[in-house]
Order: sequence, then structure tokens, then C-alpha cells
Amino acid sequence: MCGIVGYIGRRDAATIILDGLRRLEYRGYDSAGIALLDDSRIRVERAVGKLSNLEAQVNRARSGYASANSDMQVGVGHTRWATHGKPSERNAHPHTSMDGTVAVVHNGIIENYAELKHELQSEGVVFRSDTDTEVIVHLVDRYMHDGYPMEQAAHATIRQLRGSQAIVLISAREPDKLIAARIGNAGGVSVGIGEGETFVASDIPGILEHTRRIVFLDSHEVAVLTSTGMTVRKLNGDVIQKDVQTIAWDPVSAEKGEYRHFMQKEIFEQGRALTDTIRGRVDFDSGEVALDNLTISIDDAVRLKRIYTTACGTSANSGLVGKFLLEGIARIPTEVDYGSEFRYRNPLVGKDMAALGITQSGETADTLAAMTEARTKGARLWSIVNSIGSQAERIADGSISMRAGPEIGVASTKAFTSSIVDQYLLACYLAQQTMAEHAKLREQAAAYARDLAHLPNLVSQLLEPQPIYDDLANAFHDRRHFLYLGRGINYPLALEGALKLKEISYIHAEGYPAGEMKHGPIALIDEEMPVLCIAVRDSVYDKMISQIEQVKARNGIVIAVATEGDSVIEQKADYVLWIPDAPPLLTPVLTAVPLQRLAYHLAVRRGCDVDQPRNLAKSVTVE
Repeated sequence: MCGIVGYIGRRDAATIILDGLRRLEYRGYDSAGIALLDDSRIRVERAVGKLSNLEAQVNRARSGYASANSDMQVGVGHTRWATHGKPSERNAHPHTSMDGTVAVVHNGIIENYAELKHELQSEGVVFRSDTDTEVIVHLVDRYMHDGYPMEQAAHATIRQLRGSQAIVLISAREPDKLIAARIGNAGGVSVGIGEGETFVASDIPGILEHTRRIVFLDSHEVAVLTSTGMTVRKLNGDVIQKDVQTIAWDPVSAEKGEYRHFMQKEIFEQGRALTDTIRGRVDFDSGEVALDNLTISIDDAVRLKRIYTTACGTSANSGLVGKFLLEGIARIPTEVDYGSEFRYRNPLVGKDMAALGITQSGETADTLAAMTEARTKGARLWSIVNSIGSQAERIADGSISMRAGPEIGVASTKAFTSSIVDQYLLACYLAQQTMAEHAKLREQAAAYARDLAHLPNLVSQLLEPQPIYDDLANAFHDRRHFLYLGRGINYPLALEGALKLKEISYIHAEGYPAGEMKHGPIALIDEEMPVLCIAVRDSVYDKMISQIEQVKARNGIVIAVATEGDSVIEQKADYVLWIPDAPPLLTPVLTAVPLQRLAYHLAVRRGCDVDQPRNLAKSVTVE
């Protein structure tokens, strides 16, 4: 949710931190701030709005610093997405102790902050913000005034906090270190190991330019960072050894390059992302699927009674597609739950069942909580994630990587299609295991797997320049409402298409199963209402034609997503977005692309901030 970057070393901390925050600005952008150690004191600059406002303020202020002619080599920065306290300079991070010797940045929600704040105020502490975060710095300061070293003060403070947190602290009293901590599922804490320098960030793109050697903190771990390395302890004080992982992502891939927006870039990267997702996982001669990090024996697969998919937002829509894949290919009953609802209904999950968490970031708090709930009830735990080393990947019994590469735009695109393909692979893999004794059914599963060979090329065909998107943007940018309709496996695409439009263009849109249109939404249809109908050639094609007829009978405007060569649709719809012919179970991957492109062009035409839509953040790491 919030972006955090910290640095300790020999270079200019401000330059490194601001550059890292720029790469993480998608995580929060209602305000930003930076704290720098300057000649044994902490300099704090904060600004409301985009990061550029903070950069300008830092540049103005640095001329008056004691170290104006030298580099400040220790610091921490933050981009905020508000939870407690409205966006304002006083609520922007970092927050400091009353004497200005300790500074903190924080991601998460402190559930017991009100009682902690009351306790501190009774001791004479004056609060200067409306945030829950400020209690952290005052607690650390209190313990340090009582004689605790900074690390022990951090441990004592963290033990008092309830909820999920990611915290980074600096102190002018101990200027040779940073303290970083992770408690619960409040978001990632990634430590980068360099030569004579150490970095910390809430997400690896923030530091990837400087090092690919990353250590990921797990829950209830506190790290002391110095320029020469790190020491990690559990909250009970035990030192633990952490593995250093080498990240393969190229930092250039986190840049826009020739594209106007990250979202546009990521839409056009989908052919490559799907190639990477499939590569090495399918033997196209035999049709065998191998998932190296997710294995299950034939006996366990045969005993698998049910799969529960938990996810949020776009990932939940992907999971709804996956239900059709897992039931259609592997014949395993599958339920899909929002992560935010799953654990509050006492789900009937247990032994001989699997829980599948889908999350691009691997740090979505609600999804992680749902996964934990499933594990406590005895389920096998799987995850589909994009961010390497994320919490969802680490806590699972097995995982499948999306291999989409960094996704910076807040509105997910390539992670959506990659996660659908990952579920397709999972379905084929489970079918191989459960149908091992049935040659005909096993060959059918192999045929499904072979169908993937042509998918990246089919998606790439959809990314050619097409003037119809500009035409649609010009025609409908001023509309206030859209209706999206789909049936069968493409019904979740109606939900996803509507979500994309809402997220980035701020046009109200609703996705519906097309057969439900006459049970309510049909009342909305008139000559002002664009209705997008997903009407590809599949088993429910005739039903979709009927829905289009009903829309046209009420003077509705029909935008159809249809299979190339369909002359019937061409006559009935006002506009057609074509996709190539493909096996029915793979059509959702193809139909996603025109829906993404339409939303993008409408948002650009309306002058919206495509990559950083209002009120949204890339990774929602609080409930």
C-alpha cells in the first residue's frame, strides 16, 4: 500500500531514496516524505500530492543543510496512501519524536493505537499528526530515553503493537544503522545487500537498480542494517540466518520506455509475459505439464475433494475464470471467495482440500489472512503470485509464479492474463495426476496443454494498432455508465472489463452474467447506455446473440467482443472488437486484451491519471 525506501552507505541517500520512491509511487501517492541524517541530526521534508512536490522541496531545502556540500549517507523515505488521517503534510511520513532524534516510516494499521496514544499523552507526549504511525516513534523514543539501545527499543515497541506492520526506523543517537521490521502481513520488507551499502524497500523495484541480492523478512523479524550488512532477530531475540536471493528482473523492465504509461506498456507486454509463463512447463510433444514448485502425488491428487480459491479485485476475477478451468479440465469442484470475506464465514475447508491464493504482489493482506485461515483448518496451501519471494509464496506448500515481470500500473493487466494461464496449467497438471489410470482422459488433458502453444502469438495479434479504440474513446468518453455482459467462462471477463473501466476512467460500470440482464439491469438500457457484450463463438454464443437482440430492441448501443469472421455479429452490433478464433477455455485470455485497451483509451481521452488512479494503490496490505 505505502512505498518505503531506506539507505545506509557511502553515497547520497536522498538521491537513492527519491529515485526508489519514484519506482514505488504506484504503492501510494497522496503524500510523500524523507528523513535524512545530517551532521548528527535528522532533516525531514514532507509534501502533499505527487512525489515531484517532495523532490522540489528537498532540492530547495538542501542548500541550507549543514552537509549542503557533502552527501548525507543515511535516510528513509515514504510515499503514502492514507489509512488514519486525511492526506496532508502533517500526516505524511516520516514522523519524528518530540526531540527530533528518531524518525519512522510505516506501512500497516496499528489496531490498538488509540489506547497507546492515550497512554503516551498521559505521559506528556504531544502528537503532531492524526496518524496511528506516530505512536511508534514516541514509544521507541521513550524506551531509548530509558536507556535502551535502538534495537532493543524497537523490539520493546513492536511487542506492544497489534496488527500487521512494516516499519523502518532511524535515530540521530545511533546514526550508523537502520532498523527494519515486519509483523504480520502488512506488506513486504526487502533488504538489498550491496558493496559497502545496504538498502531496504517495501517492494524490490525500489532498490533493484542498485542490487539484485535481496533478503526478504518474514513476519516477526527485525533487522539491524549497517553499511556492511545486516543482523536479523526474531522478537524473542534469537538471531536467525536469512538466505540471500538473486533476483533475475532487469531494472530497465520497470521503466516505461517508449510507452506513455506503465499500463500501456504492460498491456503490450502480455505476449512476452505469457511466453515466459508457459516456457519450460509444457512438453508440447507429450502434453505433460510440470510445475516444479507445486507438486502433489497421484494419491493425494485423487483424494483432493475441493479447491477453494481466495483472492481480491482483479485476482478474484481471475479465480472465477479458474473455476471453469479446474472444474472443466481437472473435474475438481472449485469455489471462489473474496479474501476479505473467506475467514468471516467459517468456511467448510479441511483435510483433502486445497486453498489457492492468487495475488500479484503476494502481500495482499486479505488474501494472506484467508490463506492462513485455510491452513489452520488443515487444507493444503497453494499460491499463484508474481512478486518473487513474497509472503504468499513463502507461506504456501507450493506456488506457481506468474512470470509477468514487474507490474507498475495500479490497474492489473498482464498479471491477470498470466494468472489465468497459471490456473490453466494447474488444471492440466491435476488432470494428469487424477486421470493417470485413464488413458483417454489423460490424453484429453494433454490436448488441453498443447493448446497453449499458440496462445502468446494469438495475444500478440491483438496488440497491433487498431484505430477503433480511439474511435470508441471519442464516441463514449463522456458517458456516465456502461454495462458489461458475458456468459459461461467469459462472465468473469464482464466483471473484469467493468472493473478496469471504473478503476482508471472513473466511469461507473457493472459486469453481469448476460442471462441476468432481464432480471433487473435491462431497466437501465436506453440510447445513452453503451452495452459491451462478450459474444465469442462458444457453447453459449446463441444465448449471447439473444441478449444483443434484447439490447438493440431497447435502443441500446452494442459494443461486441467477437470471433474474427463472425458476419452475424457484424450486422447486429454497433462496434466490434475482434479476437482470433481459439479453444473455448482460452478465450478469456484473449477477450481480456480488448477490454483492457478500451478502458485505457477511454481513460486517456478523459484526461485521467492512468497509472495512479485516485484512491487506489497497487498492493492493498491492510484490511
